[in-house]
Amino acid sequence: MGNVTSSVAARLAFFPPEPATYGIEAQDGAGSLLRMTGVSPDTGVEVRALPTRAGTRVVSAFWRHPAARLTLLYSHGNAADLGQMFGLFLELRAHLRVNIMSYDYSGYGASTGKPSEYNTYNDIEAVYDCLKKEYGIEEEDLILYGQSVGSGPTLHLASRLEKLRGVVLHSGILSGIRVLYPVKVTLWFDIFKNIDKIKQVACPVLVIHGTADDIVDFTHGKRLWELAKEKYEPLWIKGGGHCNLETYPEYIRHLRKFINAMEKLAKDSKAAQAPPSSSLAAEARHSKCLRFGKSRRRDSTGRQ
Repeated sequence: MGNVTSSVAARLAFFPPEPATYGIEAQDGAGSLLRMTGVSPDTGVEVRALPTRAGTRVVSAFWRHPAARLTLLYSHGNAADLGQMFGLFLELRAHLRVNIMSYDYSGYGASTGKPSEYNTYNDIEAVYDCLKKEYGIEEEDLILYGQSVGSGPTLHLASRLEKLRGVVLHSGILSGIRVLYPVKVTLWFDIFKNIDKIKQVACPVLVIHGTADDIVDFTHGKRLWELAKEKYEPLWIKGGGHCNLETYPEYIRHLRKFINAMEKLAKDSKAAQAPPSSSLAAEARHSKCLRFGKSRRRDSTGRQ
């Protein structure tokens, strides 16, 4: 019974566009970088096919903003691929002034393999490794963004990163089975057990959900926000559905507000971690003032 239910939940969770809305091809003289075909040309995007622990190759795309302080790692919803999301990412980069990294899950777009819960975990881990190694992105400068099913890999990674700057859950799910049935306990064969993983996330969490969502009920977003340790002011979009929240003006306004707050936290955190100048250090030794030591031990939320 458990295997059958899990299989049904997995089929409901993954709807890769068929055929894919884009292709990839090699770029002459660009090393490992690829080119996306079937979408508007964009010389500002860097496309790669990244190996995962599961043996698949996941396609990632990185859009750089020249004034970015933070990077958004975006895990998209269940019925989209990078080709369909292309325009939105350009808009988010421009309005939020952040770098954007996104990817297609195994079996989506030009990524190889088959979609599954654990493959999405391998996928996002490969993309995160790329951000660290190829682009030098640190945890403190990274925001994970999960839309719908993308909330699964997002919370998987967020629960493992102690210094992550922030998390955005957009139409997120409590778990796969809970989308289908209002169960009260977490079943062992459930998928994307976000209801448990969000309790392990230490950074600020912004939850965005539509009150008229007929795919993932509004109660999912409300409960995720209630369970978050570090709650950021949520955005409940009145009348918003599952796939149209970006069309509401309050969406980009509230997201920009969140990004600004996270940029300030990042700036304050780095200032607190910076070593004192020689004169300040001498003064601290002379006066034995404790506040210098305390400021260095505080984290970005002010806790010791």
